[in-house]
Amino acid sequence: MKRSWFLIVLCLPLLLCGCAQKSAEREFFAMDTVMQLRAYGPAAEDALAQAEAEIYRLEGVLSCRDEQAALARLNETGGGTAGEETAALLQTALTLCEQTGGAYDPALGALSEAWGFSTGAYRVPEPDALAEAMQSSGAGLVQLDGISVTLTNGAQLDLGGIAKGYAAGRVRTILREAGVTSAIISLGGNVAAVGKKPDGSAWTVGLQDPDRPEAYFGTVSIEDACVVTSGAYQRYFEENGVCYHHILDPHTGCPAESGVKSVSVVAQDDTLADALSTALFVMGLDAGAEFQKSSGLSFEAVFVTDDNTVWITPGLAGRYRSDRPYQILE
Repeated sequence: MKRSWFLIVLCLPLLLCGCAQKSAEREFFAMDTVMQLRAYGPAAEDALAQAEAEIYRLEGVLSCRDEQAALARLNETGGGTAGEETAALLQTALTLCEQTGGAYDPALGALSEAWGFSTGAYRVPEPDALAEAMQSSGAGLVQLDGISVTLTNGAQLDLGGIAKGYAAGRVRTILREAGVTSAIISLGGNVAAVGKKPDGSAWTVGLQDPDRPEAYFGTVSIEDACVVTSGAYQRYFEENGVCYHHILDPHTGCPAESGVKSVSVVAQDDTLADALSTALFVMGLDAGAEFQKSSGLSFEAVFVTDDNTVWITPGLAGRYRSDRPYQILE
């Protein structure tokens, strides 16, 4: 198994270059990854303390592993009454599932467990076990009526595909409400910015090279926005010489084979970007590019295909930088 720490160990020096204003920062482990927060200005220290507390609170609500978490209890009991926040986020997830044609699905807990991605006991499931997990997976097995949740046929919710994005959005809201006008946060593969750098310039986010964890293939400039990357290299295991990554195709129940190595989504909505980075990876380049044009959703994307070609959507033409060739999607 590999985890990508690139956005943490390399991206922050890139992001923070040239910032002289006094800053406050926090680094801690939550939601199964390292969280790094940095904010500027007199309110920064107190605001980051609130932000850290909020992330821990959300972990206690949205975790599938913590038996005391609200989401885990829903899975254990086959549904029940959810809190308003959990129900609202689940509704968002179900809507995104519908909008993406099921490429993003919040009810793949049984499949994730069958492959061992939710427990760390990695394995290729036997055909019968995979078929059984497929029968218990999919948003069609989830009914949401207000705050009442019903899970049929052993369905298991897993909001891991949007939890860090939602957390990033909450952190940015907390920082803004505290009066912070310049901040950068890294929640694993999710990078989000509040405003601009203290010097008034845009933040520069490095994009990890899927084949070289210590390098990046390009950068994207953002202001008051986020960059979320999903890649086959972020978590995987090998069995009999074959690599199996954690991004499952809801339609097959197996790791997605869409012809892409990584997808980075740039948007102002953190939750949307988190879900779409997964969905576009499952869709692949052609379907993903068409979705970006026709969906009506506001986002841009960077695709790295299996042959190492980099493709960007037109809205990034003035914000993407790289020393290597790239193509702009029509």
